[in-house]
Amino acid sequence: MTATTTPVDEPDQLDPQTPRAHRAVRVLRRLVPAAVAALSGVLLYVSFPPRTLWWLALPAFAALGWCLRGRTWKAGLGLGYLFGLGFLLPLLVWTGVEVGPGPWLALAAVEAVFVALVGAGIAAVSRLPAYPLWAAALWIAGEAARARVPFHGFPWGKIAFGQADGVFLPLAALGGTPVLGFAVVLCGFGLYEVVRQVVDVRGTRVVRRGAAAVAALSVLVPVAGAFAAQALVSDEAEDGTATVAAIQGNVPRAGLDFNAQRRAVLDHHVRETERLAAEVKAGRVKRPDLVLWPENSSDIDPFTNPDARLAIERAVKAIGAPVSVGGVVQKKDGKLYNEQILWDPEKGPTDTYDKRQIQPFGEYIPLRSLISAFSSDVDKVRQDFSRGTEPGVFTMAGAKVGIATCYEAAFDWAVRDTVTHGAQLISVPSNNATFDRSEMTYQQLAMSRIRAVEHSRAVTVPVTSGVSAMIMPDGEVTSKTTWYTADSLVEEVPLRSSRTPATRLGILPEAVLVLIAAGGLGWAVTAAARTRRTGTE
Repeated sequence: MTATTTPVDEPDQLDPQTPRAHRAVRVLRRLVPAAVAALSGVLLYVSFPPRTLWWLALPAFAALGWCLRGRTWKAGLGLGYLFGLGFLLPLLVWTGVEVGPGPWLALAAVEAVFVALVGAGIAAVSRLPAYPLWAAALWIAGEAARARVPFHGFPWGKIAFGQADGVFLPLAALGGTPVLGFAVVLCGFGLYEVVRQVVDVRGTRVVRRGAAAVAALSVLVPVAGAFAAQALVSDEAEDGTATVAAIQGNVPRAGLDFNAQRRAVLDHHVRETERLAAEVKAGRVKRPDLVLWPENSSDIDPFTNPDARLAIERAVKAIGAPVSVGGVVQKKDGKLYNEQILWDPEKGPTDTYDKRQIQPFGEYIPLRSLISAFSSDVDKVRQDFSRGTEPGVFTMAGAKVGIATCYEAAFDWAVRDTVTHGAQLISVPSNNATFDRSEMTYQQLAMSRIRAVEHSRAVTVPVTSGVSAMIMPDGEVTSKTTWYTADSLVEEVPLRSSRTPATRLGILPEAVLVLIAAGGLGWAVTAAARTRRTGTE
């Protein structure tokens, strides 16, 4: 008789719980990258102002790199969307301060679609050599698209705007926000590649020199470039100096209804200017060469309301210097403009600048008839503002002052063309009263700091309710006001006329990075198609 042995069952045959365990593992494999993507988006948000944790952007992109590498484009689309939501939902919460969560959630959801598309692209190029280069270029291409569509774009949340306190800041002078943002993202993805190479070497004992060199260079080149670009940053007063006053008159109360007290807002700015004039007369404050009022400091049209005109003229004569007044003006053709008015103490109003980049759903309602079917809040904007067409550069006491009104500070072109038209310093008059004590004003202040370095100009930020600030060409804030306090800042600032590489190059660095992104994506698609054909054959 031949002895027989009973075969030993495989572990999954013996243990009925094993298939369930496998399912749990599969679920975890999907949930963990999703959770990491969302949390790394939150980490990126934490790197933004008012916090000074700029360096957190690096591990945020390193974690995103881990999530996306080797994934399908469909997985990249989903993970990118989660990263975008994790970043943009908390970053843009201020948009719902007065109008509720609906607009905030809708805006974040739409803007995150751009990040989702970038995530799909990064997943596609993640198998290519020099993966961090293609991935970082794709991110900047996504920012370029967000800054243009829909409704003329919404560039809030550019990576560059979170780097006002970081070591990469001098790169803004080299190639503007695209180069600064590219360096940060490249360094973040490079950091992930360095870690991955170290782990691979420990596991295989094999050093892939080419891949290791690319990983190291992805980290070292942006850092070295930032230190080299410090030579482009200067506070030298090339054209002398100007003593500038920024007036913060304050508003009676925050919120959408502050416009109901328009005369009170104007009176506050008149009163603060007259108070400053008294300080100057008493010798306690240096007499300013020019004075800057915020956006909406006179929502009563001074050209059609004699009482408003008289109040402004009284303040301008008291201070004895030209004043840039933020007004809401209706022209003879009935069109409404958000306007800065240059008011001379002797000649009265002599020049104007009409805001060109107006804010959708704030200063005008796109698709009004459609949107009104879903929300009655559109009726709060009874008449749409019209767009200006010419750059704003005022000559004030001999100094050329470029004007970028509030929302315009987020747009590269709207600040740059004031400098190419001769601005020796920049003013960003703003009105943040609608957004109460949210992070919005600090995010916007950081943008102005980036613009100062980008174009090597002093930047003054007069705000109705705070925070107003004086910024030197190196991005340093030398003085600022507090929330909801009538106050004024008086500083001597350098006047400069030289142009940085970023000013001279304009859109070129962004265009080059978009082309690099397109090249990487094309290479990835071609390689994937070739792989499919080879597999089929």
